[in-house]
Amino acid sequence: MALATVLLASTAPMALAQGEQSAGAQTSGAQTAAGQPDRREVGALVFDGIPAIPAELKPQLQRYRNARSASFQDWTADGGMLISTRFGETAQIHRVAAPGADRRQLTFFAEPVGGATALPGSDRYAYSRDSGGAEYFQIYVAGPDGTETALTEAGTRNQGLRVSDDGRLAVWSQVRPGQATYEIVAADPSQPGQRRVLYRGDGLWQPADISSDGRSILLTKYNSIQDSELWVLDVASGQVREVRSSDTPVSYGDALFGPDARSVIATSDEGSDFRGLVEISLADGAVTPLTEGLNWDVASVELSDDGRVLAYVTNEDGYSKLHLRDLRTRRALPQPELPTGVVGGIKFSPDGRSLAITMSTPRSSGDVWTWDVAGGGLTRWTESEVGPIDASAFVIPELVRFDSFDGLSVPAFVYRAPNASGRAPVVIDIHGGPEGQSRPGFNTTYQQWIADLGATVIVPNVRGSTGYGKRYVSLDNGPLRQDSVKDIGALLDWIATQPDLDPERVVVHGGSYGGFMVLASMAAYADRLAGGVDIVGISNFVSFLENTEGYRRDLRRAEYGDERDPAMRAVFDQISPLNLTDRMTSPLLVIQGANDPRVPRSEAEQIVTAVRGHGRPVWYLLAMDEGHGFRKKSNADAQAEVTNLFLRDVFDLPPVSAQ
Repeated sequence: MALATVLLASTAPMALAQGEQSAGAQTSGAQTAAGQPDRREVGALVFDGIPAIPAELKPQLQRYRNARSASFQDWTADGGMLISTRFGETAQIHRVAAPGADRRQLTFFAEPVGGATALPGSDRYAYSRDSGGAEYFQIYVAGPDGTETALTEAGTRNQGLRVSDDGRLAVWSQVRPGQATYEIVAADPSQPGQRRVLYRGDGLWQPADISSDGRSILLTKYNSIQDSELWVLDVASGQVREVRSSDTPVSYGDALFGPDARSVIATSDEGSDFRGLVEISLADGAVTPLTEGLNWDVASVELSDDGRVLAYVTNEDGYSKLHLRDLRTRRALPQPELPTGVVGGIKFSPDGRSLAITMSTPRSSGDVWTWDVAGGGLTRWTESEVGPIDASAFVIPELVRFDSFDGLSVPAFVYRAPNASGRAPVVIDIHGGPEGQSRPGFNTTYQQWIADLGATVIVPNVRGSTGYGKRYVSLDNGPLRQDSVKDIGALLDWIATQPDLDPERVVVHGGSYGGFMVLASMAAYADRLAGGVDIVGISNFVSFLENTEGYRRDLRRAEYGDERDPAMRAVFDQISPLNLTDRMTSPLLVIQGANDPRVPRSEAEQIVTAVRGHGRPVWYLLAMDEGHGFRKKSNADAQAEVTNLFLRDVFDLPPVSAQ
């Protein structure tokens, strides 16, 4: 997902600077009298070389900045549910007692809260929270009065919480700063001080499920997007055994114990280009396919507590399709006719009668619904506000494909500006990952660019994206990295053939790996791009791999290549944007969180320094209280304001006051 388009909204826009300049005073960069880039600090934000934001721009943007969404977290013991939503600066946990009932806020923190899990048989719940975007998540347990108790060890990074059916065993994955060894930690949530390490292993180990009797834990070991393993951990002895060995790499996704923990149900691409659904016997490792003939990935899977009903979601060209099946008879069950969009998560209620669904579409923000498994009815639990805008007028994207330099067909979602007078400017938004996929969910950033800037937004899934099979996802690995940049070149060729698009006004925009793609595209296609917006992007693969957090360094080497290998280092030296800044002649906006553990702040600052060293202006927005993307609403609003001012400048649009 493009980091800039994560929906963070609030009711109180922050003032960026005193004495803001009037609309129409836009420049290619703000400078001091001595010719140095102007730098000003406003709260936790640093505006470096960025003109003051016209006061007229803020209210125009705020129409699109106050949409909310709701995502399902867990069922509560009394039949209600926990959801995540935002009513202030950050997303927090709320309780909804019944369909359409009020959202009762449970957590009240300055930092975003997520990953809520209800503790069975009680009114308590667990959740995770970090500080300043550093991603050293701590897990806490709280009750109705909000008093929290830390479950995890301070100074460690914790994830993947799973809780046993009786609520007496919690397990999670823990890693220490600078380390690549993960630990599986267990504790009774009522006695967090007595946590103990059950298993320790190199690589990314996480709990996936706990058997109903609490004696076994299903573990996943992630090696790369194309190579993962399933193991079962015996709680009493601490011994592990592999569920199924393979001579060739296998990619597993969602995994859970089957009925009575005699098997594992998982998504797997063994013997296929796509991840299908399989059941693996724990007695002998035999595989029984549960889906056959699918040419799309199974994205997620859930099993009712009685082991009877199986629900799974397929990702079909970016769109979600929900399926329900009787696991014993293998027969399909009635399933809802969902609108065209994206399913964000599913989970059965403890009694198995209802299936919770988080769903979003291009015209509706994420909301929670339930499906009556026996009766077949669809019930809406939340109805999120979209602000003072008519979402029914939002543009529905068109799915297109264009041929790249080697004949590869590359998919892209195109949000065309309606009723454009003349040829429309274009924003190409490139997702991160690179093992990710842009999908047609709710996105007010795109809709605002369309409505206020008259832009067409194109969202490609270049080679290396997930969702199109393991061959497609491998096409940019290691020394093939630059081939994904060539996909952007092919997209520029396609834009030039479209009579309603202006090939002279194209901006590339992207976050994380998408930020690398922005910088690489600006070096490769400088004469064809009006500008670029790099958000927490990689500027040099060598320095990135040397400085990214230790717990993820080897995982990134598996994707990008190992900088310690002389041959691979030579490739990095050739393709890293930091070494190509002499070719970057178009305006550049760089956005960064100071506490980013993935792509460190140094990646942004070295590209800013290098491009400015060639005498070219760079706008640089830094948030001192953010990490890998802006999660606080006031910061995200400032990012939207700066990005809009930049796009207006490079698209040569009239001042905002004239709109």
